[in-house]
Amino acid sequence: MRVLVVGVGGVGAAVPAIAQRRSFFSHMTLADVVLERAQRAIDRLGEPDRFSAAQVDASDAEALVGLIRSSRADAVLNACDPRFNEPIFAACHAARTTYLDMAMTLSRPHPTDPYREPGRMLGDAQLAEAEAWERAGQLALVGIGVEPGLSDVFARYAADHLFSSIDEVGVRDGSDLRVEGYDFAPTFSIWTTIEECLNPPLVWERSRGWYTTEPFSEPELFAFPEGIGELECVNVEHEEVVLIPRWVDCERVTFKYGLGQEFIEVLKTLHKLGLDRTEPVRVRGVEVAPRDVVAAVLPDPATLGDRMTGRTCAGTYVTGTGVDGAPRRTYLYHVADNATTMREYGAQAVVWQTALNPVIALELLASGRWSGVGVLGPEAFDAVPFLELLADYGAPYGLDERA
Repeated sequence: MRVLVVGVGGVGAAVPAIAQRRSFFSHMTLADVVLERAQRAIDRLGEPDRFSAAQVDASDAEALVGLIRSSRADAVLNACDPRFNEPIFAACHAARTTYLDMAMTLSRPHPTDPYREPGRMLGDAQLAEAEAWERAGQLALVGIGVEPGLSDVFARYAADHLFSSIDEVGVRDGSDLRVEGYDFAPTFSIWTTIEECLNPPLVWERSRGWYTTEPFSEPELFAFPEGIGELECVNVEHEEVVLIPRWVDCERVTFKYGLGQEFIEVLKTLHKLGLDRTEPVRVRGVEVAPRDVVAAVLPDPATLGDRMTGRTCAGTYVTGTGVDGAPRRTYLYHVADNATTMREYGAQAVVWQTALNPVIALELLASGRWSGVGVLGPEAFDAVPFLELLADYGAPYGLDERA
């Protein structure tokens, strides 16, 4: 397999560091709008024959098609912000190559009733093209990061092997990460964090379908394993709620983050001031989007690893009836320790945990253990090969049974 990675931020730079230890690919090209950024990531690997750098504007579909063809990519991993999904997705379809991403196309709130009715949902623009991808015999594997991604794999595994019927699939994310020297320093892209946290959260119920709520709604205390402890989690917009009901038989799907009250208040303040907006405003003769300014003044999450301590936990809490007929509540989870990921890969825990899963998916596609056509989420595939490889990569998942 020959792989093209588009976008060399924190996650995009972690992908080759993880993949370098595996033999499923013959060549990987890292492409970014800033060539020097891609080249720096390549230089750290020390394998110039196996990795190369390229320059590309991810908003230019025509240029992307040219790069896909010149790099002879069998698969393209989109490691950009989701605002670039549509041109990369379209370029892969035009070039007849496999597409993967870690976050789906952006949503648009309902114009008159945003906190009850969905408008355009996450991934709608991609899922609408499923038939065209099927006719072309192509695969677009969407939402294959950690959340969405590994969380969806957990849902598939629970449905196939642990439960006879499922009441709720609830993705729950929390951490005890700390960043020394900063009053406020998000550990993941602030652009994406603002998008998912301030948009109306999405919930799915069999009897009601998809509906939305107020941001940060339905707070609950959730106990995270391996010493992280109890955190208050709130509803956040996320792709699992779009994807899981399409392939997993259940009654309800939710996604909740353990954000912390301080983080929530910062996000609310950004919203009140209009600093979450993506529409450009004119400042001293220059057009600039307020959200881009926020991202520019905050530290780059990829550079925070040396100042970070703690662990991050991604997981899926499933309730219902077990295969033995008894009530069951199970949390399937994955923990990444920042000290370990920095020591072994030079990547901070959050970006490493996100980057790990598309690499595993690429290996499964290269081996033929995963295959399909159309626009598919991770839960459309057999979960067992994925979880087996997760352990083979030295990063096994955990399973926490709860009373």
